[in-house]
Amino acid sequence: MIAPASRASPQARRIQPSKEDARGVPTDPSTPTNGRSLVSRRAIVDLIRSATLGSYGVIGFARRGRARRLAERIGLAPRGIELDLSGGRLAIDLDLIVANGLPIAEVARQVDSALRYALRRALEREVDRLTIHVDGLRIAPYDLHVTADRPRDPRATAPDDLAASGTDVA
Repeated sequence: MIAPASRASPQARRIQPSKEDARGVPTDPSTPTNGRSLVSRRAIVDLIRSATLGSYGVIGFARRGRARRLAERIGLAPRGIELDLSGGRLAIDLDLIVANGLPIAEVARQVDSALRYALRRALEREVDRLTIHVDGLRIAPYDLHVTADRPRDPRATAPDDLAASGTDVA
C-alpha cells in the first residue's frame, strides 16, 4: 500500500519575499530570484530597431526637431524611437521613413506585427501602446533601376517575357 503524500501547511510553502531596492533589484544575493531578469533600456531599443528595420518597406527612422538631432549626435537619444517604461508599462513611438510606392498601412501593420512578436519572444511582455508615425516616403535604394543610360541586354529574361510565354510565375 502506498502512503499518501504529506501535505505541507500553507505557511511552510510560502516563500518569503525578497528585499529590493528602488529599481526592484534584490539586495540579498542569497535570495533566489525565480525566473526574473533585468533588461536594459538600450537592449529594448536595439530589439525595436532590429525588428523595425527588418520589416519590408521600412527605409529608416526619421528625425524630429533640432534638439533631438543634437541629442542624437552626442549619443543621448535614439533616432526615431521613443520608449516609455514609466509605471511598469511599455509604450513605443516610432518615426519611420517608408519606401515610396508601397501601401503605408500595410507597412505599418508589418512593423506592428514584427515588433510585438520580437518583444513578446524576447521579453515575454506585451506592448501596452505602439504608435507609428510615417514621416516621409523615399525611393528605396534597391528599387533604383538605371535603364536610361544602358540598353537592355537582348539575351536577358524579363518578367514580361515569362508572362507572355504562358509560364506560371508565382
